Amino acid sequence: MAFKINSQKIFNLSPPSLLAIGFLSFILIGTLLLKLPIANKGNVSWMDALFTATSAITITGLSVVNLNESFNHFGQFIILLLIQSGGLGFMTFAILAALSLAPKLGLKQQMMAQDSLGQTSLSKVTFVAKGVVLYTLFFELIGVVILTASFAPIYGFGRGLYYAIFYSVSAFNNAGFSLFDNSLINFQSHYLICLTISLLYTLGGIGFLVLIDVKQNKRWSKLTPNSKLILSTIAILNLVAFILIWLLESNNPLTLGSMSLGEQAMNAWFQATVPRSSGFNTIDTGAIEHSTALLTMLLMFIGGGSLSTAGGIKVGTFVILLLCVLSFLRRNEEIRIFNHSVSAETTYKALAVTAITGMLVFVGCFIILLLEPKLDVMDLMFEVVSAACTVGLSRGATSQLHDGSLFVLSVLMFTGRLGPLTLAYLIATPKKSRLKHANANIQIG
Repeated sequence: MAFKINSQKIFNLSPPSLLAIGFLSFILIGTLLLKLPIANKGNVSWMDALFTATSAITITGLSVVNLNESFNHFGQFIILLLIQSGGLGFMTFAILAALSLAPKLGLKQQMMAQDSLGQTSLSKVTFVAKGVVLYTLFFELIGVVILTASFAPIYGFGRGLYYAIFYSVSAFNNAGFSLFDNSLINFQSHYLICLTISLLYTLGGIGFLVLIDVKQNKRWSKLTPNSKLILSTIAILNLVAFILIWLLESNNPLTLGSMSLGEQAMNAWFQATVPRSSGFNTIDTGAIEHSTALLTMLLMFIGGGSLSTAGGIKVGTFVILLLCVLSFLRRNEEIRIFNHSVSAETTYKALAVTAITGMLVFVGCFIILLLEPKLDVMDLMFEVVSAACTVGLSRGATSQLHDGSLFVLSVLMFTGRLGPLTLAYLIATPKKSRLKHANANIQIG
């Protein structure tokens, strides 16, 4: 009876509250497990454990320690479980548990499940929740097979399989955690490894709804406007970023300058696609030009698709903002995309997500710059954007930060993964009023 009451109380929580409590619980448990003597090699502080657990569950990938040197196999397994849990999403687990334990859900529970997965009917929620798990395991398994074939000749079958499992899970979940001290720089000329990992984090960053839509309809004309928007925008962003990064870094001897033409193309593509949310790098991110770093920060801020393992404000949000501006300049009465109109509520949501994320980045930069006056400004801003947008790319400043700065980045990773709009719902309860006010003539611009 007690379990029943407690379960009912849990499900009566709002989706943002349930999501926040879930992630905080995983962070706390992960911190305690990583601090155990059987998980680390004795050189991991409480802040190191907290930062690593937060980075793993928020699938960010920033790290203050070398995973191979600081954690043993058990500790690395805990990190992998945190990555998988964060990628699939605590809310998905909660929904699957609710659907399996209860044949019928109340109206409030149905609304919770629908709101968390952006669906309008319970049957679709069930389908999407199961699809998230199946798609994740399917693509990760394919990644393990290909990467094992690549790593085994170098490290032997057992160690190669271990690396393959770790990198497949880390890549598809856009975590970016690496067991090597220089991420994937050692494999910058290994085409199969780089392309496989690139494909995994790209698929993970597209979004599960889009993947399900593509599988069901298979033809461009039958895809939903959302799927068309995500696929076309990501393709354009990746192509433009690829060309720009190749041009900007082709003469930089510390990055692409010393490579062959084929290696330049592959590594430029990797660096262009990785800001979707994955923290891997095949070139020294700390050595890239400031112009490339600024472009990368913009790409990190945009992020990937909704209901994906990517972070940022999301591609759909970015496009809605652009369309909103174009619609205003053209004096159109409505925002249209693929012969469909965009509701005012969607536009407001896009503006809110962007504004809140922008404020988080600004506040994070302001505090970090106060705490770390001796470090390079560009490096610190890069780390803040990477943390707030849960990307994990680093210019090497993270390992030099004090505990206070690491705590700030941990908070940014948590709020970035939780979602700025969800955070806003937690802070401010919406209030409806029947009182109508006269319009105010506010000057803009």
